Amino acid sequence: MKIKISWREGECERDIKRGTTAAEVVKKLGSLLPYPIFTCIVDGEPGGLDRKINHSCAVKLLDLRDKTADLAFQSSLVFMLIKAVHDVIGQEVGVEVHNALSKGVYITVKRRGLTRNMLTKIENRMRELQQMDIPLQHQVLRRSEVIRILKERGMMDNLRLLDNVPDLDRVEVYHLGNEIGVFYSPLAPSTGCLKPFELRRYKNGIILRFPSSADPLHIPPYADDPILYAAFAEETHWGRLMNVNNCADLNRRILNHDEKDLILLSEALHEKKTAEIAAAIKKSGKRIILVAGPSSSGKTTFSKRLCIQLRVAGLRPLYLGTDDYFVEREETPLGPDGKKNFEDLSAVDVPLFEKQMNALLAGKLVDIPTFDFVEGHKIFGKRKTRIDDSQPIVIEGIHALNPELTKDIPDEQKFRIYISPLTSLSLDIHNRISTTDARMLRRIVRDYQFRGRDAAETIRSWPSVRDGEVRNIFPYSNDVDLFFNSHCLYELAVLKKYARPLLEEIKKDQPEYPDAQRMLNFLRFFVEMDSDMIPNNSIMREFIGGSILAE
Repeated sequence: MKIKISWREGECERDIKRGTTAAEVVKKLGSLLPYPIFTCIVDGEPGGLDRKINHSCAVKLLDLRDKTADLAFQSSLVFMLIKAVHDVIGQEVGVEVHNALSKGVYITVKRRGLTRNMLTKIENRMRELQQMDIPLQHQVLRRSEVIRILKERGMMDNLRLLDNVPDLDRVEVYHLGNEIGVFYSPLAPSTGCLKPFELRRYKNGIILRFPSSADPLHIPPYADDPILYAAFAEETHWGRLMNVNNCADLNRRILNHDEKDLILLSEALHEKKTAEIAAAIKKSGKRIILVAGPSSSGKTTFSKRLCIQLRVAGLRPLYLGTDDYFVEREETPLGPDGKKNFEDLSAVDVPLFEKQMNALLAGKLVDIPTFDFVEGHKIFGKRKTRIDDSQPIVIEGIHALNPELTKDIPDEQKFRIYISPLTSLSLDIHNRISTTDARMLRRIVRDYQFRGRDAAETIRSWPSVRDGEVRNIFPYSNDVDLFFNSHCLYELAVLKKYARPLLEEIKKDQPEYPDAQRMLNFLRFFVEMDSDMIPNNSIMREFIGGSILAE
């Protein structure tokens, strides 16, 4: 039986026996593959390497540079960590996965006094398990059977999610020796490929670190993320205030028709945080307020809500977007693919921007441009503006934190704010939700609502968006005065209503199908929530429509 095999750098054909697994195919290819393979796509259908191939087909092999394989690697490492913790400390000790942090995943072990010596023993046990190359055996069982197993083992935290999703007929269960785990995406075939990794003690927990998609063979240098940790800690605190710590809690609130209170509390917390930032700006006396964050962070809504709070504080802010300072369309730089690159700082007329900002600070009359995105040119004469020496300027855009944009503006005038939606919400204690995937759902919905793009087009453009963020936004995320987390605890239940039909339109023969299936896979656990009660100044309205601020 002949199959066509492809990976990012090449492709080939091979004759194989019926019933050969994808893992066996990977083993036969050996040194042809530059990086370890963790998952695959067979005739458009994503899955694990334990899949048996019973007909002539196309098999695509995925390494860490693919999101599905990256998540499979992370979940498999988590499973091996859970096994190691139970082997070293005891089966009764809980392990909870929280969020991405410092190029790894932040995890807490529910035991007082996790000493360095104990952490070393856990890491050594993980390395023993990795060297033993133990298969991660996979079963698909009926939901009722999995519930019975979880009850017998006392895994109540895992059980709560299944109790909330009665429509789920089958559940994927994995075995690592005597350890059992319920994971909702494919895992690696065995522990042997789970390297490299390291454990690092951090705050009240540990960071499990591993290679990134940029370099699948090496762990990146460690860099502390205190702002990110504080943001996630605050989000977790907000979740506890609203009694919503995971998907099961959110579903319970919706099924009990308690979503109104959840929305009001979530929006009130956003408003409170925005008011606190406005108070900090007034106290600082700074006049150039720079707001930046990755795609679909809600920068526009936040900036305009901030302007309102600054007015409440007695200031009269001027709002500007750096998008109005794009260079003329014919001057837009080209990317490596030959297409116009709107993500790079060179796409912005930096000299004009700096000249006008300094003129405004000096009290001069300035003719602020408005960019015509249809014609690709700046239009002047519509916004001639002068401000006095007490008025701040709120500047929003992806490059706002890049020091090159404001290098000729005195630093003592700048107040820097980083905004991003960081979700601490998880499916259960072992299955976290990728913040990047949650953000992409926002963009899929917004692109369809306001830009006429289908979900496939948004998914297709996402890698270039992410590359732009890595170059232009993330390097400056820690050099800020304050962070604003724009995540709404209820948002995935709302986005599901809009995103699910768009993702379901993507067919199996389209390259974007695996990513669509990954997002549909975690959305299926959320009970859908209606959007009627969401206020029209909410950040969520920037994506689903009906905003009085962003439209």
